Amino acid sequence: MAISGRAGLLALAGALVVGLLIPSWSGIFLVTGLILIAMVIDLVLAGAVHRLEFTRGGAQSVRLGEPAAVTLTVRNPGRARVRGMVRDAWPPSAGASDRHRLDIPGGGRQTVTTPLQPTRRGDRMAYRVTVRAFGPLGLAARQGSHTVPWTVRVLPPFTSRKHLPSRLDRLRDLDGRLRTLARGQGTEFDSLRSYVIGDDVRSIDWRATARSSEVMVRTWRPERDRHLMVVLDTGRTSAGRVGDIPRLDASMDAALLLAALASRAGDRVDLIAYDRQVRASVQGTSAAELLPALVNGMATLQPALVESDAPGIVAEVMRRSRRRSLVVLLTGLDPDPLEQGLLPILHTLTSRHLVLLAAVADPRINEMAQARGDAEAVFDAAAAARALQEREHVVGLLRRRGVEVVDATPEDLAPALADAYLALKAAGRL
Repeated sequence: MAISGRAGLLALAGALVVGLLIPSWSGIFLVTGLILIAMVIDLVLAGAVHRLEFTRGGAQSVRLGEPAAVTLTVRNPGRARVRGMVRDAWPPSAGASDRHRLDIPGGGRQTVTTPLQPTRRGDRMAYRVTVRAFGPLGLAARQGSHTVPWTVRVLPPFTSRKHLPSRLDRLRDLDGRLRTLARGQGTEFDSLRSYVIGDDVRSIDWRATARSSEVMVRTWRPERDRHLMVVLDTGRTSAGRVGDIPRLDASMDAALLLAALASRAGDRVDLIAYDRQVRASVQGTSAAELLPALVNGMATLQPALVESDAPGIVAEVMRRSRRRSLVVLLTGLDPDPLEQGLLPILHTLTSRHLVLLAAVADPRINEMAQARGDAEAVFDAAAAARALQEREHVVGLLRRRGVEVVDATPEDLAPALADAYLALKAAGRL
């Protein structure tokens, strides 16, 4: 049962009547009794809410930052009219506008739409549906709650997809599919053609030339059907925020752009998310299904506030990648975790695979390193300079061990990682 504001106004009017016309205990009992009788009658005439039937429809997935809508159809199997409000409750991070008016005749139905504007990734589940049905006087209402399950999966936004067309153009240039440009060099033989002035004489195929009346040269193309293993570190360092987003979200965005590019290049892409256990895995997926599988696998990932198990990461990669692969490790460049965890066992990984480490840099540190003005700013600049020096030291250690390193801000990480992949492909190192 619920009481409306109209009942409160009626009680206030009754108090004025008692005070001005019948200021006595009998007047109080009389007015109060009349109000209670009116409320009881209103409650009896209100439509039943426990018999209502609910069905849902609408969006089941949406990218973070984009709107979605979920419909709720309410059927009234009774004969009394149901007039009032319905609240379709969702968690705050779903960004739901959840209150709607209801007016359903007996035997009828009404559909209401709840718009959503999620602010976090993951599964957002409807909580409960609460209906408040008022009587004809609008003084009192019947109220009841129903469980009507529905889940909307909020996917990573993939904001770096704006960089994909330009990288695909570079890939086509590299692959020799643009007629206006020469073929790129690679390590896989493509075809033979006649020699033209300007060709590299080292590309002449003398055996084919001996069998032909023309000088024949070999053409090459970038490697295809190579294997990429993308590893997302979901340990405590991925929880740090750079600007408005966690490091993990920036890493996921970079992984999506790399996967989209590599699949178009004919390479196979697998992914694991790991801290002390496998949190997500995408393996053996076709190029057409790769991106949907990746965004669904990443949607529910959250940083774990534990130190990542570097030996476990290396063991998992070695178990899944039997042949030589490009291992893209999206992690941090913090000195202590790397020097105590990954660096001592890195040779196990680099002995079989080509390793590319990508990390999110904080532009605020560079700004702090340039700050001057007062004593506090100078101390901040000194701390920032030390952090940058330690980061450069770690990068140097990684490169001396044969690891390619990409260190960029959240906005630049995805295109920088894609460029590094294209450079390795152009150099025939995959």
